Amino acid sequence: MKKAILAKKIGMTQIFNADNMLIPVTVLEAGPCTVVQKKTVDNDGYEAIQVGFVDAKEKQLIKPQKGHFAKAGVTAKKHLKEFRLEDISAYEVGAEIKADAFVAGDKVDVVGISKGKGYQGAIKKYGQSRGPMGHGSKSHRVAGSMGAATSPGRVMKGKGLPSHMGSIQITVQNLEVVRVDAEKNLILVKGAVPGSKGTIITIKDSVKA
Repeated sequence: MKKAILAKKIGMTQIFNADNMLIPVTVLEAGPCTVVQKKTVDNDGYEAIQVGFVDAKEKQLIKPQKGHFAKAGVTAKKHLKEFRLEDISAYEVGAEIKADAFVAGDKVDVVGISKGKGYQGAIKKYGQSRGPMGHGSKSHRVAGSMGAATSPGRVMKGKGLPSHMGSIQITVQNLEVVRVDAEKNLILVKGAVPGSKGTIITIKDSVKA
């Protein structure tokens, strides 16, 4: 991983590129993120930086958190995230990482928490087909067979059944950075990213680019 940043999802819109092609984009408020801590091989066994995003109120912090930010000499932050970069020598505690770390044309992976859908049936969650809708049918929207009448007479592992849907971590890979507004700390990426408006997400260099 060469570079990464925390961002907030603003929403989706569409823009025209230089060829007058309409492109759907997600607007992300990326940073500014502050480096709160540097982890080294000598002290921690590996190299990484911890960054903070969005200022937090003092009354919302517990005592260990206050001490952590006071030691770094930075403003308290709501969200903390650790990134293992290839080279952390360029980063110092208190330094800022802004949207201009990325440029148009970059390929990025976006990690976020998907929208929660609550408890859903097998049709909505797994796209299963419904049964006959006639009056004689007793299996309109059921999950299907719960086990054969012969051996093995049991429900097989991995069968799609009604359960909680959404609210899980999802990574969307190889999204293209369409535009970067350094003054407003905005990054526009092509396509959709997980989560609802206001979701805190991670943007990092694509591992498959």
